Amino acid sequence: MLYTRKGDNGTTGTFGCNQRISKSSSVAEALGALDECNSFLGVIRARTSDLSFELHEKINPHTKNSVRVNSAELMLEVQQNLFIVQAEVAGTDMGISEEKVKRVEEIVDAIEKILPPITTFFISGATELGALFDFARTLSRRAERRVIAVHEEGKVKVSTGTLAYLNRLSSLMYALARITSHVQGQEEVKPSYE
Repeated sequence: MLYTRKGDNGTTGTFGCNQRISKSSSVAEALGALDECNSFLGVIRARTSDLSFELHEKINPHTKNSVRVNSAELMLEVQQNLFIVQAEVAGTDMGISEEKVKRVEEIVDAIEKILPPITTFFISGATELGALFDFARTLSRRAERRVIAVHEEGKVKVSTGTLAYLNRLSSLMYALARITSHVQGQEEVKPSYE
């Protein structure tokens, strides 16, 4: 059933909790921000099936050769991980492992070695796909802020792995925005501040 009528009074339930919480609570806000980010990554995944790039770094423990990264597959992997984060914020004992954090770090590090160094901010929109990744960066930052808020309020205990993963996620989206522009041969535009 697509509706239950249980939330008509502005409340919702979370995992393992007999009590209902307000849909405007910080926990509901964190879950909503994670859901929003995850949904937008689905938009990117649907548009990136043909975008792949080569990383000449060890990002897989089973190979030391260059690795071809497919953006759609990577987005699906991140979406799966965000469901783990949502489950943790909803009250399960799930959490993001250190290995998942390291995988993101390795991908970002490998992308960073391909790109020219960052010396300034860039204006989003060098390419459509780059702009989508950049928008995902902002959504992931908001989700991170909301999860940190519920963690700091003591409403939900969030694991250190999950907090680290959320922090790295925006870096991954930024790296993907930049590599997309680079692969498509588009120059990133710097703000003029004039």
